Amino acid sequence: MTSEPSAGLPGAGKTVALFATCANDVMFPGTPRAVVSILERLGCRVEFPPEQTCCGQVFTNTGYYPEALPSVRTYAKAFGDYDYVVGPSGSCIGAVRHQHAMLAEEAGDLGLAAESRAVAARTYDISEFLVNVLGVTDVGAYFPHRVTYHPTCHSVRVARVGDAPYQLLRAVRGIQLLELEFADQCCGFGGTFSLKNPDVSRAMVNDKARHVMDTGAEYLVTGDNLCALNISGVIHRNRGGIRPIHLAEILAHTEQGVSA
Repeated sequence: MTSEPSAGLPGAGKTVALFATCANDVMFPGTPRAVVSILERLGCRVEFPPEQTCCGQVFTNTGYYPEALPSVRTYAKAFGDYDYVVGPSGSCIGAVRHQHAMLAEEAGDLGLAAESRAVAARTYDISEFLVNVLGVTDVGAYFPHRVTYHPTCHSVRVARVGDAPYQLLRAVRGIQLLELEFADQCCGFGGTFSLKNPDVSRAMVNDKARHVMDTGAEYLVTGDNLCALNISGVIHRNRGGIRPIHLAEILAHTEQGVSA
């Protein structure tokens, strides 16, 4: 997957490696395609390193550090030669930044730790790459719908994307961005948390879904598709009629449709 840069655009001269993430690759392939669409529209050259795989956070978060190391090595090898790595998941981006070097150090592999720190410093969530690296908030998107945004825990607290998603959404033509009450509260997914603590998780997601439905939105926007899947499952069971959508998929929409 490659594209040629366009002179005069914010991304001209920048080669970006797409970190699709395993969940998006398997369950939500439209999201990484949307990321490519946006980056190409802004003039970036996009490449897809085929050797990439999971970031390993499922192993790490459950204490299986040795089992996570192959993912760390694979990530460093796949993306080590790129100046920019961009992905559509605050959770996975956060894992790369805050877990990979730690895992390598725990294993006593200081060389891998150094490599991991270097590539992590060049790894970005799509929202922060657009706003903080390319200096763009208006990406030419058009989405004439009522939406509400759930800032996922890892996007806010681990990847620390700040208000970049809000800046991008406010610049979308035709959109009506509705305030979500208690937006900063967790949806209760948390990977294995929802399996180990199902009653607590269920109570949390029920609260979140209720607040989303109270907005009157047509779409629930997130930067992490698995959190959206968790919330939208409850909304669907309650016949709430609100559809989940990734931020990148909104930004890929133009007045001519979804740009390719």
